[in-house]
Amino acid sequence: MGAAAIQQMADRAAQLLESRMGIRGKGLEAKLKRARRSMPRKVTQACEQLVAFAALSHNPKMLAQIDQTKVAEAYDEVTKYLLALPPKSGGVIGLAVGAAATAALGLLVLAVGYVLMKSKGLL
Repeated sequence: MGAAAIQQMADRAAQLLESRMGIRGKGLEAKLKRARRSMPRKVTQACEQLVAFAALSHNPKMLAQIDQTKVAEAYDEVTKYLLALPPKSGGVIGLAVGAAATAALGLLVLAVGYVLMKSKGLL
């Protein structure tokens, strides 16, 4: 496993933090600072290990000393937890779109009900 693979794992974990928990920031370390309290300790520690491994992988001498199984275990722990979470909704925009869709559906139901009652002579 090379430096690129370790960096890709850290990038994927950062991407999952953003898409599943709505955590923003630049890179895994910044996102981890924001998400630390909202994740279990075991997942937080695995995420910290990924950050450390990604930093060490830039140095060729340190890259040779990184235990590949620990990298894989940390990555698996983080992704297993984050993939189990439902995707984060669209925030305020998603809420507004949902409210508009609900209002439109309600108006449609009222219109259909009015037409049916009018056709049966109830109005």
